[in-house]
Amino acid sequence: MKHIALFASGSGSNAEKIAEYFADNAQVDVSLVVSNNPKAGVIERSRRLHIPVVLFDRKTFYDTDKITQLLINQNIDLIVLAGFMWLMPAGLVRAFPDKIVNIHPALLPKFGGKGMYGHFVHEAVAAAGETESGITIHYVNERYDEGQIIFQASCPVSPTDTPDDIARKVQVLEHTHYPAVVADVLTSMTTQS
Repeated sequence: MKHIALFASGSGSNAEKIAEYFADNAQVDVSLVVSNNPKAGVIERSRRLHIPVVLFDRKTFYDTDKITQLLINQNIDLIVLAGFMWLMPAGLVRAFPDKIVNIHPALLPKFGGKGMYGHFVHEAVAAAGETESGITIHYVNERYDEGQIIFQASCPVSPTDTPDDIARKVQVLEHTHYPAVVADVLTSMTTQS
């Protein structure tokens, strides 16, 4: 059995899609949802799916190893960031090498880095006159959006597309591909061990 912890700061639609994807899988358990936002929509989604939620603040996350220890104690095999906005602490990254994945709503290395998330990304894509955008799923290191790329998928962007139009197209890619790529990462972890 592989255990996943989902980290999310917002509405949690990707977290929900991942949880639903593995709901009937006897080999994978979405064990925990971890959030830094007590008002995040992901909390209600998690309760509906009967997944325990752990909330924490900035001081706990960055000044202690409580979250790292919690994940180790819960036998977490893979950490999946699903709209989690904070940089992962170095100690947590070291404790879970190549076991933390993130999804970014653009084709990295374009439109990545600190402050480039959600609507900010889609606004930048539209302002740059890009003809395509998409998603990048990557391993997490100690810098924003610089980990090794696992998977990318693209969608066309037309000159008339608003940032909201781009966001809708990108979200379709997220919901379509992220759960399956997480499953592939878990499979590759199993074959390596």
